[in-house]
Amino acid sequence: MIRTTWIGPILGALLLVACGGEPPVPVQKFEGFAQGTTYHVSYWSEQVVDGKQVQAEVDRTLAELDKLLSNYRADSAIEQFNVSAATVGQTVDAQIVALVKVAQTVSQLSSGCYDLTVKPIFELWGFQNDELHVPDQAAIDAALANVGMSKLEIVDDVHLLKKLPSLRVDLSSIAQGYSVGKVAGAMEHLGIENYLVEIGGELKSNGHKPDGKAWVIAVEKPLPGERMMHKTVTLPKDAPMAVMTSGTYRHYFDLKGQRYSHILDARNGRPVGHDLVAVTVFHENPTVADAWSTALLCLGQEEGMKLADNEKLQALFIQQRGSEFVESKTRALTTSTAVTIN
Repeated sequence: MIRTTWIGPILGALLLVACGGEPPVPVQKFEGFAQGTTYHVSYWSEQVVDGKQVQAEVDRTLAELDKLLSNYRADSAIEQFNVSAATVGQTVDAQIVALVKVAQTVSQLSSGCYDLTVKPIFELWGFQNDELHVPDQAAIDAALANVGMSKLEIVDDVHLLKKLPSLRVDLSSIAQGYSVGKVAGAMEHLGIENYLVEIGGELKSNGHKPDGKAWVIAVEKPLPGERMMHKTVTLPKDAPMAVMTSGTYRHYFDLKGQRYSHILDARNGRPVGHDLVAVTVFHENPTVADAWSTALLCLGQEEGMKLADNEKLQALFIQQRGSEFVESKTRALTTSTAVTIN
């Protein structure tokens, strides 16, 4: 699923902002391609680490996750599950079951707006292969018959059961956040405690810059076809923080004056039609933040804000009203001392 991204050049410029000269330890950076997008890692360590080993470990981690979670390769573990028509418990990797558990909770709390089994609707509207069109209601109804988290059952920590042979699970709305967390874990396993990990715009930080100041990142303005800084965010120095953003403005099509976003409401099989264009969630767990950013965007401003407040989520909502952007923060973000938005 294509979503909001961070501004790479501005992100890099802000990492060492206001350092007051050369830092005592240099920040190491590397980047690459993974999961159909790019990744960027910045880190520093007082202990000597082998930069080539760090990058190799990150690349190995990402390759393993791609083989496990990608819905775009037929040999992945999740696609092997999807092509099976068996309606008995199937053995799957424990990591997939863990992701489904998170998604089930978010799906239930969002009244089914967020749903991992929405893939048939995504394909029906042409977002899968960029063959974009508006299907008729009969086709939408037929696709909806194959959608629903209630049709997917967790048997135990390594088994999932389809209640419908044609049911398919699309992990794209949660897998990237999970991948960010796994890469961060790989960094920590190598003894690196101060880092920024970003994959396709999804990010997790830990620690601080070499001079003791906080990491600072830039958030993109939610405009299609443009890359402009909207806000800067100062992240906490004493705790990990994931920053996950979903937006309606990166993958869409216009027809007869109507815009159709790739953010789909699994309850009615249609793209969302509200004025909420982006939601950013701040959470220590990148997997949870990733799922919630999509779910809240799906629900829209009123429903999404109410649910986010009920769940005590730190979230920033951006609505577009004509040429103006209107921001609102959840109560938890408004009172947060961990995240500063300017």
